[in-house]
Amino acid sequence: METRKFGKDKKVVSVLGMGCMRFPLKGESTKEIDEKKVQEMMRVAVEGGVNYIDTAWPYHGGESEPVVGRAIQALGIRDQIHLATKLPSWLIHSREDMDRYLDQQLERLQTDHIDYYLVHTLTRKLWAQVKKHGIFEFLDDALASGKIKHVGFSFHDSFDLFQEIIEAYPWEFCQIQLNYLDEHYQAGIQGLEFAASRGLSVIVMEPLRGGRLVNSLPPEAVALFATSEEQKTAAAWGLRYLWNRPEVSLVLSGMSDLDQIMENLETANGGTVGNLTEADAVILKQVQGILQEKIRVDCTGCKYCIPCPQGVDIPGCFEYYNNASLFSDEAGAKKSYLKFIGSAQAASNCVECGICESHCPQGIEIRKELKKVVASFGE
Repeated sequence: METRKFGKDKKVVSVLGMGCMRFPLKGESTKEIDEKKVQEMMRVAVEGGVNYIDTAWPYHGGESEPVVGRAIQALGIRDQIHLATKLPSWLIHSREDMDRYLDQQLERLQTDHIDYYLVHTLTRKLWAQVKKHGIFEFLDDALASGKIKHVGFSFHDSFDLFQEIIEAYPWEFCQIQLNYLDEHYQAGIQGLEFAASRGLSVIVMEPLRGGRLVNSLPPEAVALFATSEEQKTAAAWGLRYLWNRPEVSLVLSGMSDLDQIMENLETANGGTVGNLTEADAVILKQVQGILQEKIRVDCTGCKYCIPCPQGVDIPGCFEYYNNASLFSDEAGAKKSYLKFIGSAQAASNCVECGICESHCPQGIEIRKELKKVVASFGE
């Protein structure tokens, strides 16, 4: 297992981290985790060199943290790992809430401290919310008490907010979404380089776009990957792309079965900076081109177009609309759109006022494109 230095004290972390939001299930509910399989997966991962385990309050309907805590105790590996979890920022309505959630997390995880504690899923709204309720004081106090050892944040918004957050507090690390398709999405490559320039270690999540860069690649992309001299799986291409960059400290993978653990452990053995050849870089660029040609709306998710007076989640609508084409899955994209966008934020609420278009740096004809979303996904 390759390792890299992490945080201000330069702890050694595995380049592959175990994400705990896609555990194997025993039933239909995400809460019905197969704990026996999880413990076996975690044992194999740790024996293979993984020493960073990442969970959070809401994963698996709130069951991930307790399951992780029981697994760590059953395996006796607490001293062998760096344990990470996150403050649920959307649930914070007072300074007391922060202390209460942290104490509950310590109990759920059956530990007296969290090695790496993140303020979860920061957006502009949630950043304002946690600042209002004293996030800096809370983090200082939690560090002083020893309940947490290192502080960071996970991020889901635009680059300008990313800069603001980094410069607001002496964070040691951050967690961003990045993969070879989403180089300019949210913080993106620009954020990765900016964070590294400020001395932060960077954790990457969604390296395979929730598995879509493995299971839903167009045939022409699969064929291109097959031309590489070193035959790599689709997952390996996604992971190696990230490990090729020196600014990436570790990559989280939400592995769901033992086969994925084994495959990613093997891939991580080559997870060095410069692991991709020049020929590989050319292939990746060509695959990026194939995928980008399938993007219907060239939206970068900068969010300058919102808030919409009618409540339309314009970037969210375009994300699902693009996914339908990118991964040839109209039905799946529609299902996700209806579930996660919902009626209050749907494209069909657009009244064509045009305010959004005056703010769009990409010059997108938003009103026209929203009509196409409605035509694809319905009212």
